[in-house]
Amino acid sequence: MRMRRSHRLAVVGAAVALVATAAVIPALTATTAAQAATTGGVKIAYFDQWSVYQNAYYLKNVDTSGVAGKLDYMLYDFENIDPVNLTCFEATKATDPDPAGENDPNAGDGAEDQYADYQMAVAAGNSVDGVGDTNNQPLQGNFNQLKKLKAKYPNLKVLLSLGGWTYSKYFSDVAKTAASRQKFVSSCITMFLDGNIPAAGGFGGPGTAAGIFDGFDIDWEYPGSSGGHLGNHVDPTNDPANFTALLAEFRSELNAYGTAHGGKHYSLTAALPSGQDKVKFIQTNQIGQYLDYGNIMTYDMHGAFDGNATTNLQDPLYTSPNDPMTAVAPGTGKYSTDEAIRAWTQGASAYGIPGGFPANKATVGFPFYYRGWSGVTAGGNHGLYQPATGPSQGMTLSGNVPGVAMYKEVTSIVANSADTFFDPLTRSAWFYDGNTFYGGDSAQSIQAKADYIHCNGLAGAMMFSLYDLDPAATLFNAVVNDVNGTASTCTNPSGSPIPPPPSNTVSPTASPTRTTSPTTSPSASPTTPAGCTAPAWNATTAYVGGTSVSYNGHTYTSKWWTQGEQPDTHSGQFDVWTDKGPCSGGTTPPASPSPTRTTTSPSPSRTTTSPTPTSTGAYPAWVPNHAYAIGDRVSYNGHNYQCLQAHTSLVGWEPPNVPALWQALS
Repeated sequence: MRMRRSHRLAVVGAAVALVATAAVIPALTATTAAQAATTGGVKIAYFDQWSVYQNAYYLKNVDTSGVAGKLDYMLYDFENIDPVNLTCFEATKATDPDPAGENDPNAGDGAEDQYADYQMAVAAGNSVDGVGDTNNQPLQGNFNQLKKLKAKYPNLKVLLSLGGWTYSKYFSDVAKTAASRQKFVSSCITMFLDGNIPAAGGFGGPGTAAGIFDGFDIDWEYPGSSGGHLGNHVDPTNDPANFTALLAEFRSELNAYGTAHGGKHYSLTAALPSGQDKVKFIQTNQIGQYLDYGNIMTYDMHGAFDGNATTNLQDPLYTSPNDPMTAVAPGTGKYSTDEAIRAWTQGASAYGIPGGFPANKATVGFPFYYRGWSGVTAGGNHGLYQPATGPSQGMTLSGNVPGVAMYKEVTSIVANSADTFFDPLTRSAWFYDGNTFYGGDSAQSIQAKADYIHCNGLAGAMMFSLYDLDPAATLFNAVVNDVNGTASTCTNPSGSPIPPPPSNTVSPTASPTRTTSPTTSPSASPTTPAGCTAPAWNATTAYVGGTSVSYNGHTYTSKWWTQGEQPDTHSGQFDVWTDKGPCSGGTTPPASPSPTRTTTSPSPSRTTTSPTPTSTGAYPAWVPNHAYAIGDRVSYNGHNYQCLQAHTSLVGWEPPNVPALWQALS
């Protein structure tokens, strides 16, 4: 079932040139999308419509496992688009199986599942309140159980998710004109908010499903891109603007509906791609104003669907020089969560992505399933980036689809905890038992992604999906605990540590982490340069990713957490500040060398003499505040190390402390 309707292939697909276009977007009223939480702690998860079949995962399980009480939003997926009328609809025909790789272009046409939604009788033992359905009920199935779950958890918001992998075929058609957008959105509100679901077999009818849903989740896979399901209707020229206009129509009609129903806010979210080759077809700087949250599908980056026989990670947090994947496009990065988030919030010039999506509305996706290969040799890294003979064996609960397995299925094969591995460069995990390799999350990789959420001012976590959980909800609870907490460490795109923000007990005037400072230190009370609107940069202020400051007549935006790093001091690909150009009315300062450092540390220039070796090592001694390149060798405390990632060293980054940066040689 997953292979038919899940968020699969969030990044894979051919790139198509984007042609600029425009559409008239309705002006926002005072009741726009609610401001998203800024704590990094929002928790969103999908409940799959088909969970009740071979997996026997009911909404009662969401209750008894403790999941419901820990969620902010639950997204019920997926509903389809009527191919004839281009409206929301319900039908009795479930999606046809497509075991040959989902190559049926008509797999989703006219498909829906009224039976699971509101016709299936739920026995008392599987019911949220312990009361079974009776034959004279107009509403049974999942919809009735959602009503009961919401009654028990009144703070839980339930959204209806439209589309998905199999049901995105006609999104381009419904978004094409103002009239088609209005018709589609109105039909969805009438059917799923008013609850006027079709009467069939003695079930449904006007108003029978009212009060269940608190809004919609739009899962168009994908606007403008041919990388979705075979047969999808795609318009690379007009889809980008039409997607924005469709979200604007949803927001406008939901606002009006909420006003008419006691001033309630009805939520709007969207599942968003993570590959830059798909993000480039979306107006990243416009859609955020209409959404409560944008749920970025930071998974399915690699799997047996890659078309090669080399293992890789499903959801790497950072890219790695060891990743055999060819870059997405010349001069651009490979697939990773960090690349995706930065494309959405900061832009990607190689693809013309403007960025601008609000970081505090962006969630990071956590998969509760795994992508696998079999016939994998160990190689030098426990199966990672190694040859494989093919996809892993299909598993029963995962629909017998090769290359996919749930957490509980993986742990039944890879039972030894010693078979769980973690890559310090990508800060990602996998399982390997000597033959089968599964890429997916572990407790360690979940913590790393939660840290990334907190350190970069993101909204929180999106989880796909509850269907895949084991009875103890192991992965879910790990995500909840970590996003509810605070960052254990902040890392930059090399995976190396960034000094954590100061605790509440530290004076805000504490010195920066660096042990030396530029000879031209900023004033203790910096002022905003003339013509600049952003606050002046302050060496003692801790900045999260996406923060804008003014410095020396320019505006700079931080890429990740930073303190004490001067905006115009550059360190190559890991420079924390993006120069946005001269401030309005400001001037470009004359070219000048980087600020000099005190004589207590070497110059960062690569042309200077190497640091003096110690008597206990064969290579120059490691020193702080020095620019190291890949392959550089140093000695530290009698041991020798080789640099794995280019960086400028800091106190606390001694080679034994950062294996992501240094490999021990002896």
